Amino acid sequence: MIESLLDTKKASEILGVNVKSLANSRYTGIGIQVPYIKIGKLVKYKESDLEKYIEANTFNHTGEAKVDWWHIYTKT
Repeated sequence: MIESLLDTKKASEILGVNVKSLANSRYTGIGIQVPYIKIGKLVKYKESDLEKYIEANTFNHTGEAKVDWWHIYTKT
């Protein structure tokens, strides 16, 4: 079965961010890194990708987030 695709507005509501934040992240490659699909001029997101992003960015304390951030940005 093909998964439903969500538009940027719905994706931003799920993530709790501004629509422009997603657009800026797509353009710059910095910030919210969620895979997206281009269909012509339309941008769509898989709900499962949003769920994976939320899961990957869920922490129990701020120390976890700092460790993960450091690991991501110091890969050689």
